[in-house]
Amino acid sequence: MNAAQMSSSTTATDVRWSGRGWPGEATPECPTAGLGWPPAPARDGTVPPGSEAVSRETPAGRQPPEPVAAPLSEPAAPVVQAEHDADAVPRETVPRRLQEASSRRPPSSGAAAAVTWPRPAATRILTVANQKGGVGKTTTCVNVAAAMAAEGLRVLVIDIDPQGNASTALGLEHHTGVPSVYDVVVGGAPLERVVQPCPTVPNLWCAPATIDLAGAELELVSMVARETRLHRALTAYLARAAEAGPSMDYVLIDCPPSLGLLTVNAFVAAAELFIPIQCEYYALEGLSQLLTNVELVRSHLNPDLRVSTILLTMYDGRTRLSAQVADEVRTHFPSEVLRTTVPRSVRISEAPSHGQTVITYDPSSSGALSYIEAAGEIAERARPRVQAEQEAMS
Repeated sequence: MNAAQMSSSTTATDVRWSGRGWPGEATPECPTAGLGWPPAPARDGTVPPGSEAVSRETPAGRQPPEPVAAPLSEPAAPVVQAEHDADAVPRETVPRRLQEASSRRPPSSGAAAAVTWPRPAATRILTVANQKGGVGKTTTCVNVAAAMAAEGLRVLVIDIDPQGNASTALGLEHHTGVPSVYDVVVGGAPLERVVQPCPTVPNLWCAPATIDLAGAELELVSMVARETRLHRALTAYLARAAEAGPSMDYVLIDCPPSLGLLTVNAFVAAAELFIPIQCEYYALEGLSQLLTNVELVRSHLNPDLRVSTILLTMYDGRTRLSAQVADEVRTHFPSEVLRTTVPRSVRISEAPSHGQTVITYDPSSSGALSYIEAAGEIAERARPRVQAEQEAMS
């Protein structure tokens, strides 16, 4: 091929692919030729009218099409970012109480919330425990506590997990040197010395945990009455708090994912056991082991301990496994399992990174609504006890 033929071939190629995104020859008038990419042509080789795009290789003299203005009578709908929850349900199927909760923001730290849920006759102490990790113990503990506090109930969270995740979720400092549950259990300090108010939720207090608790179990081995140290400290704290002013309505104890001395201390200190269960097979296997240890504690240390509440977490309505696990648990524990299930939720996972619970981070999310409903069920279960005690006194 001679120079004339090569020049003719190049020109033909440039003409054929001009405006089709093909790298053409750069010229002084168009130094960035070949960077555009218009829509694909129709089968007959033409470009549909109104959708023609002009690349940077548009021949001289050709004008780009004028933009078509959107009609003013039809404004574009706003884009709503939906939360990708596994069991998201239409808004109209949410119970009325959940709709009211979604529109109600928790009160500011300086405001006093009005009590709308029944207040228990005596302080209810619940230990949130499950020796299997990753089932949502800490998440359940802090969000149920925040939901109760937002309704005006006075709640104390005791973080006895060395990881201190509950302290993080409630926005508290828990680095080494901060007075913590370690000073109470090992050092014998009074509980009021370590209790701090939650900065984001009124009516909520927390006794934080530090990494010092990691070695507490070894230190407790040689101590006298090692299983009852938290029980004695909590009993003394509640008695002094009742004398000074309004007593706590609820105490929630967040346990580590084990059955060591720290968890045993939590079992002895509480009268009720609150078990979050992930909707998977391994969670069922761990539940049987947990109940075996609960019976040992009841036999030797705390005969008043009972399993009062079971909450199904990380529920995925799209899978048969979640439904099967839920049915299995409800068959064996018909009165203990809450009606509410907590779905997998991105907002629940995001909230701790902001030092908040999902109740304050996104009150209208499906995760927040589920925990509000679960907390309401727990509070409503105290109503028959309160009515029975009032009838007995009258």
